[in-house]
Amino acid sequence: MPTFRKYVKPTSLTWLASALPILAGLFIAFEPVHHLADWTRAVSRTFGDTSPYLLINAGLVGIGLRGAVRV
Repeated sequence: MPTFRKYVKPTSLTWLASALPILAGLFIAFEPVHHLADWTRAVSRTFGDTSPYLLINAGLVGIGLRGAVRV
């Protein structure tokens, strides 16, 4: 359980800034499931038409770096 708390810190601005691209990437990637094409295009354009895979990986990197920093 300590490892989980090391990475998940919802009160941290860094964690929130890294979780947002993950959520956006998942929303874009699952467009065939939820059929919200207009919303998906809007979210995609908000992030500069970046691929969902890049958004998810960037978010995971941010959370991993946040967990690596000792405070």
